[in-house]
Amino acid sequence: MATDTMTKMAANMMSAAQFTAPKEGALVNVPRPEPQVGEVLIEVKRAGVCGTDIHIWHGDYALARYPLIPGHEFAGDVVAVGEGVKRFAVGDRVTADPNVPCLICPECQRNQFNQCHNLAAVGVTRSGAFANYIVVPERSVFPIGGLSYATGALIEPLACVVWGLKRVDVSPGDKALLFGAGPMGCLVMQSLLKVGVTDITVVDMSPKRLELATSLGATTTISADDFDVERAKQHAPYGFEIVVDATGVPKVIENAIHYARPAGTLWVFGVAPETAMVSINPYNVFRHDLRIVGSFAVNKTFQEATALIESGAVQVEPLISHVVPLSEFAEGLRLAEHDPNRMKVQFDLTA
Repeated sequence: MATDTMTKMAANMMSAAQFTAPKEGALVNVPRPEPQVGEVLIEVKRAGVCGTDIHIWHGDYALARYPLIPGHEFAGDVVAVGEGVKRFAVGDRVTADPNVPCLICPECQRNQFNQCHNLAAVGVTRSGAFANYIVVPERSVFPIGGLSYATGALIEPLACVVWGLKRVDVSPGDKALLFGAGPMGCLVMQSLLKVGVTDITVVDMSPKRLELATSLGATTTISADDFDVERAKQHAPYGFEIVVDATGVPKVIENAIHYARPAGTLWVFGVAPETAMVSINPYNVFRHDLRIVGSFAVNKTFQEATALIESGAVQVEPLISHVVPLSEFAEGLRLAEHDPNRMKVQFDLTA
């Protein structure tokens, strides 16, 4: 009898990477979650490491709540559904929007769901996808059809880009300057080219990243060591209509606005440290009709992101540089933060 009980208990456990405090974490066995009313239980197959996960690891992401199972970019299979779930069934291949807005606060009532006053977030304020199983509300789940799990786990990053594009006024024929050719930068670059930008210059420190950006459509790539105002003028004598920071480096953001054309836009897309400050000349913004636009996370943009991938308009799998088993999650975090040739690091939960 005792053996049967232990066997049953073991069957209800799962492996998960858990952060207990900043820079403290381990692979642990925890109870497998069970879907409640309106919830879906997903067996995770792939989960990507995001810059936000690194910020949480270092303790500089204020929204995070410890102890925490991180991970919000993922795809897998539905293995159980709670009472009342209508749209999904066991066996469906899915991903999920990690942002769970309350739907009743003043921001939600004006469709600014990513600015929800009571925003919950998978892998930030509630258990995430660096685990064998995850529970999410049915309203957050999206089908991935025949897409691979690796691709499905990149829908969320692209959905972040799509939300930013909805906030940035792109006109046909615009020239763009992009700082950062990491996985997010390459998603931004491809997306800008699909919505009207005809010329995009990409700046990064990594030759390998710049090579990948070229293969994915960059018009020009320039090493950060060789880039300055004079070099920029060779490509856009009057400045760039759109300047994007995808680095999150405060000094890069501070300098980026100097490359904007009159009536141009600086799109702050990279995640800077929460306490960072930059200095910008307000007269310059006033005199030249400049716009500074931020974009945070996603806002009901999963369908558009999925369509971009399914159509072939945006390529995501070339962005995956490392795939490691969850049992090596510490190594995965190290690669994502420190490997000079890294792009997107994903955990393979089937390994």
